[in-house]
Amino acid sequence: MDLVQQNIDAYLAARAPQLSAIAPELAPFVDFSRELLAGGKRFRALFCYWGWQSVASDGLFDDSPASDGFDAVVLASTALEVFHAAALVHDDIMDNSDTRRGMPAAHRRFESLHRDSNWLGSPVAFGQSSALLLGDLLLSWSDEIFADGLSKLSDLRARIAARSEFNLMRTEVTVGQYLDILEESAWARQPEAQLLPRAHRVIVYKSAKYSVEAPLAIGASLGGGTIAQLSALRDFGLPLGVAFQLRDDVLGVFGDPALTGKPSGDDLREGKRTVLIALARERLPASARRLLDELLGDPDLSDEQVVLLQNTITESGALDALEAVIEQNTAQALGAIADAPISRGARNQLTALADTVIRRTA
Repeated sequence: MDLVQQNIDAYLAARAPQLSAIAPELAPFVDFSRELLAGGKRFRALFCYWGWQSVASDGLFDDSPASDGFDAVVLASTALEVFHAAALVHDDIMDNSDTRRGMPAAHRRFESLHRDSNWLGSPVAFGQSSALLLGDLLLSWSDEIFADGLSKLSDLRARIAARSEFNLMRTEVTVGQYLDILEESAWARQPEAQLLPRAHRVIVYKSAKYSVEAPLAIGASLGGGTIAQLSALRDFGLPLGVAFQLRDDVLGVFGDPALTGKPSGDDLREGKRTVLIALARERLPASARRLLDELLGDPDLSDEQVVLLQNTITESGALDALEAVIEQNTAQALGAIADAPISRGARNQLTALADTVIRRTA
């Protein structure tokens, strides 16, 4: 999505003089944003675009791409990427993460700025507060870009529908983030039988909807999609979004740092109560379960302890069970668009994207 990157670069270039006119010390807000937004896989932008193409192509079973509304969908896709960056900045603060995409996380960068400048007070507090504001600023910018995209559409109903989808996505992600941090604190007070469904609930609202389902719905709404088309895309997007996050959960425990840009076993140190962990707890004997609970969430886990937990999870059968769930969700997603009233070209692209999403290594 080169056009998305071009839009991002142009938008930040336009904002730089606005901030510098206020104070030259605001330069890091643009600099850090530019570097964070220079990377990533652009999945949300791609799903938005193909959601639009699903309903806007010249004939449902024609491969010819649509052109009307192109500027609107590219700007909407850009807004989704900026929104994603905001969510990452906030997520890294809450998870106390050190890195993002192989670079220091935003709050660590502000922390270093404080320390290198020999300012007064706590570098950690300054870093967290500054990154929180950066995330808020990115949220504001994403909304500006999205509104600009809507202004390119002449169809009032499409504008209203797309805005409604975008607003719902923001609400769901925010409460999903809360459910995530809630589970890290509240899991031990919940019935054992509730741990797996509660972990699944976090996946749905923190990630699955805004990673796949919402971008598809936004794109289709921009294209004036029918109820049947939107329903089919949602039925595709939600299970694929779940599979997307489940793959993230695997990478968070077993991922190669050289590919993920984060330390191996990062989710173990952060104490993430994921579906993978819930499946492992169901399968482990009491003694091994107690050890898992004791070590999970310790930020000072040694590499040896990380390997111990990785082996424990694998030997429990949880990893194989999770891979089966990923495959099941992917099959459900693909089944939803097999005979859906969407364009043939978009169906082919969504099928290819589904494979990329679940087989990625970063």
